[in-house]
Amino acid sequence: MTWYVTLEADSYDAARESFAWDVPAAFNAATDLVRKHPDGDRPALFQASPDGRRETYTFDDLDRRSNAVANALESMGVDRGDRVAVVVPQKPENVLTHLACWKRGAVSLPLSVLFGDGALRYRLQDSEARVAVVDAAQWETIRAVAPDCPTLKHVLVVDAEPADERVGEASVHTFEGAVDDRSSEYDVVETDADTPAIIMYTSGSTGDPKGVLHTHGVWIGHCPAFSMYFERDLRGESVYWTPADWAWIGALGDLVFPAWHYGRPVVGSPMGSFDPETAFEIAAEFDVTNAFVPPTAIRMLMGVDEPTDRYDLSLEAICSGGEPLTSEILEWADEELAGTAVNELYGQTEANLLVTNCREWFPAKPGSMGKPVPGHDVAVVDPDDGEAVEPGEVGEIAVRRGDDPVLFEEYWNAPEKTADVTAGEWHLTGDLAKRDAEGYVWFVSRDDDLIITSGYRVAPREVEETILEHAAVEQVGVVGVPDDTRGEIIKAVVQPVPEEAGSDELRTEIRTLVRERLAEYEYPREIEFVDELPTTTTGKIRRTEL
Repeated sequence: MTWYVTLEADSYDAARESFAWDVPAAFNAATDLVRKHPDGDRPALFQASPDGRRETYTFDDLDRRSNAVANALESMGVDRGDRVAVVVPQKPENVLTHLACWKRGAVSLPLSVLFGDGALRYRLQDSEARVAVVDAAQWETIRAVAPDCPTLKHVLVVDAEPADERVGEASVHTFEGAVDDRSSEYDVVETDADTPAIIMYTSGSTGDPKGVLHTHGVWIGHCPAFSMYFERDLRGESVYWTPADWAWIGALGDLVFPAWHYGRPVVGSPMGSFDPETAFEIAAEFDVTNAFVPPTAIRMLMGVDEPTDRYDLSLEAICSGGEPLTSEILEWADEELAGTAVNELYGQTEANLLVTNCREWFPAKPGSMGKPVPGHDVAVVDPDDGEAVEPGEVGEIAVRRGDDPVLFEEYWNAPEKTADVTAGEWHLTGDLAKRDAEGYVWFVSRDDDLIITSGYRVAPREVEETILEHAAVEQVGVVGVPDDTRGEIIKAVVQPVPEEAGSDELRTEIRTLVRERLAEYEYPREIEFVDELPTTTTGKIRRTEL
């Protein structure tokens, strides 16, 4: 069955009023993404390897190849509900393994290629993964942790031939050796939109990471927002790309899988560390029209002189989220990228893409995340009683579960943590925000990040946004530190741009900037300069470490 999520209304208000989820009763994510398309011979993946190799995979190619992977997993004893870890960068083996798991009825487990021993060990143990598909670059890490993971029975290594035949309880195979001789035919198991499909671990900026269990419907749950922030350009000659790690919901959910839902091609390129020149080269070579680019990467792109003169770009829209998008970024895209729209979005691993912008429907307000997406009942509520707060008042962002497919099912092995974020039909995000009279949502802070100084409540993000306006600041994290007089004082940990060094003069300029833009009590009394800020694998600043 060929079925697509559509927002056909002529206005935002009409879309909010008319949209309804109408998911087929029998639904499988892999079928939806690669098997349903009547024109399966069109490109689905443009693969760019660092060594210069270029490959093109059609939707039919991905369907057949993932069938072979599903047959390989079945031969290894992977059954319905079993977990399969994927520790592979932007390579075909990454998405092929996810598709194969869903065809088999298994649960895939995307894990970052940046994980060290401890992070990988914890997730493999917690999920009780049966199989791990790992890139050659992660072989030594999996070799070290596998003996501590008794449920792990098989390791498939991509682009390498390890000498070891076993590690711990697991037998070791090359990915190609395990898959190449398998049949390219496979009968997809019966699933629906509520069948468990994927576990994504939260960044773990506080406490142990939590495994967030989603179902087969999660990717279609992303589609209304995908339509909005890419300005409703879904079925034309659009091409999609992100530099983000394919282990993150911001890559898989914000771009890769929604693009395939609509039958549009994605560019895969395992870049490693983000390089702005390489990013523009990829965008030009593959005629990328739409991209998901984290704010930190956008600021690096802003350092490239005259990009439209040096590169033949086709960019039409960029979406971004997870960090502040300042007015400077929007102005840069308008002036230096020939009017490319940059649309902020909001979501979290548990409930992604709840709020965003769409220039076709309403103007962006710098600093606002946009408006609630059709299909998601989003409110700003009083966390004590669950009642919606008045416009302009700070409350907690909440989304009604109902039939919304983007909402997670539960935290893996942690029912008490699931209960902590559930209030009746509402999922509580733990994020504080306010909503203005026009319906725009303005992020304030995590509810546990607020700084209380001399009785004033200060949101770190607001201070960070202001400090980022200084030309000498590359990145900043703001935290509260204990103070005998004020309870807490505000401290800024600043990463200067490469050509700048921290100095007393820069400290004075930053304090003056915050005093002038915000309030006297919001300026950072302490400022520390560092070469690099500590971040999670998804690029979020570890405030607890600061």
